[in-house]
Amino acid sequence: MFCSAIRKILLNSQNAAKYTAITLQLRNLRGQQATQKEVEVFCSQDVTKERNDKESEPAIQENSKQVALDFGKREAHVPSFNLAAYVNNSSTLQQLISLGVNLHSIERRKGLGDFVLKLDFEKNVKPYITFLVDQGISPDDFGRMFTKNPLLFKEDLDDLQTRVEYLKSKRFSNEARQRILTHNPYWLMFSTKRVDRRLGYFQKEFRLSGHDLRLLATREPNVITYNMEHLRKSVFTLREEMGFNQKELSALVVRKPRLMMTPPDDLIERFSYIHQDMGLSHAQIVQCPELLASREFRLRERHEFLKLLGRAQYDPKKDMYISPKKIVEGNNFYFLRNVAKGLNHNFIRWTTKYRPVMPIRKRDF
Repeated sequence: MFCSAIRKILLNSQNAAKYTAITLQLRNLRGQQATQKEVEVFCSQDVTKERNDKESEPAIQENSKQVALDFGKREAHVPSFNLAAYVNNSSTLQQLISLGVNLHSIERRKGLGDFVLKLDFEKNVKPYITFLVDQGISPDDFGRMFTKNPLLFKEDLDDLQTRVEYLKSKRFSNEARQRILTHNPYWLMFSTKRVDRRLGYFQKEFRLSGHDLRLLATREPNVITYNMEHLRKSVFTLREEMGFNQKELSALVVRKPRLMMTPPDDLIERFSYIHQDMGLSHAQIVQCPELLASREFRLRERHEFLKLLGRAQYDPKKDMYISPKKIVEGNNFYFLRNVAKGLNHNFIRWTTKYRPVMPIRKRDF
């Protein structure tokens, strides 16, 4: 009995080994058949794709030829590098050009080209032209105004009328308002509260009367809307570093308000040369603020030439007096003939051989 049981166990183990070997072989065969089917499927797909591509190539070539030969009108929203590509198809751009608007200057500023391109002349431009005509603005000034500030077309017409009425309430004359709007189109972008704060700052800082304040704003409208931080630095330089008292500073600012827009470093260089080398007092500089508005190199060149001729005399109580204002007037020919009264070749020889060496500054590079 025991021997028969052992025989059965051995037979079962042998059958099991045979079955495992058979199952492994079947699995290998099934895997090979599956891979062959996948290869056949991929190959058939590639072949069909190649056939379809070969059949579609002539159609694609014909379509590409048609597109390449299509030189018809392009729509306005097609991207381009400049506004010149849209002028032929945009009546608004054509009208702006006829007004004298410089499209090249507008497209150099980010976002303004797209803004102008989307304008409709009848709806977005013509009402503003009518408004400016009502204010007495000449059509010859439209091109320069719209070139400088095309964002004017974004403002509400009622707000623009309110800002003009504010100037009338401050007793600005018609000529003054026209000069302000034409020389500084950004003025209309400022609300009445903001402009009132700016005018109040100048009146309080320099103790100006209403007449002097209007005179300052009319002579240089850009200074009212200029960067306030820069204005404060320039005022500090004029008062603390140059030593002008309150009365002198007020007169200087009213006569030449553009000085507040000049970089403070340039003001200091010019003042030091005028006051120390040329020997002019604060009162003389106030009487001739054009000196501070002129380049230091130009002042040095002309003053040194007058010294060479022995005519650098700026005291009105002495003989051969030369007004400091005449030093900065006109070109070199005018200066030689009416101020220096010297020979032309003397000035040329001086500017080429005897010209003083100018100090090198970092901002020159």
